[in-house]
Amino acid sequence: MNIPAKHSSQHLPTAADVADAAKRLAGVAVRTPLLSNETLDKRLGARVFLKPEVLQRTGSFKFRGAYNRISRIPASEKKNGVVAFSSGNHAQGVACAAKLLGLPALIVMPSDAPAAKIERTKGHGAEVVLYDREKEDREAIGQKIAKERGATLVRPFDDPFVIAGQGTIGREICEDLSAQKLAPEVVLMPTSGGGLAAGIALAVKDRFPDARILTVEPAGFDEHAHSFRSGKREHNAKATGSICDALLAPWPGELTFQITSKLIGEGVAASDEEVKDAMRFAFNELKLVVEPGGAVALAALLAGAVDVRGKTVAVVLSGGNVDAKLFAEILSGGV
Repeated sequence: MNIPAKHSSQHLPTAADVADAAKRLAGVAVRTPLLSNETLDKRLGARVFLKPEVLQRTGSFKFRGAYNRISRIPASEKKNGVVAFSSGNHAQGVACAAKLLGLPALIVMPSDAPAAKIERTKGHGAEVVLYDREKEDREAIGQKIAKERGATLVRPFDDPFVIAGQGTIGREICEDLSAQKLAPEVVLMPTSGGGLAAGIALAVKDRFPDARILTVEPAGFDEHAHSFRSGKREHNAKATGSICDALLAPWPGELTFQITSKLIGEGVAASDEEVKDAMRFAFNELKLVVEPGGAVALAALLAGAVDVRGKTVAVVLSGGNVDAKLFAEILSGGV
């Protein structure tokens, strides 16, 4: 399958754009803390700091990029609103940001998305259109609706303002570690289309160029790792098949890969069983509710996918929007 290249005319964001996004988000987005845990440090022989974006507005990091993007829409175009396509977290982030900024929103979501994510998206006032993840193209649907309505299409990752907004997470990690006279030596984050990874890489490498940054994806859906090895964007043939519903992008983004291939260049994966273990660890030891996709970086760390002994490590817990029934089953050792 040919991978589309549609956004080459857009500029690549820089660390300066991340700094500008931080100003735009100040007082609107939650500045989530960096958490440490003695049990985790002892288990890994490292100093581990967790960035819990589960505490962010809408329960995931996606609000940052969505607000930064939507807040830039010219006044003359705001009345037509925004359109987005998402499995859930970007959907909620866009819906919430649009509501705060007074814009109507329509979100294209897969019919198999967790019911809680669909309902929360509607709860923010957005209109939801469902599609079949295996048979239909969400981007084509979103583009068609946006064109018909004259609305702004807010992409989940391949947008300079979205990338810069997500990069504020990396900026905060650097600032908070620096305040403790520490430097991030290893940084891990869940990765799907690459917006979070690209933004964090821009911010961290600007401040700490020697930091090792890795993408983390679900096993069998680690197209970034494959793409880094081949030097070109690789397509993932499967659209479903992992508990990490938020991380099933078919390929790395065009803009994001231009950044991650230069600033990151390596990735690891975690199995569904390892993700479940990480979710249980987060709940039992950290008292945090983390969704499968949000726990994948912690899962890889706990499973030993990266040797971090003696290192200062930052790990992003990217979201906490998990179906209550599924979460209960995972905590009890089921599923």
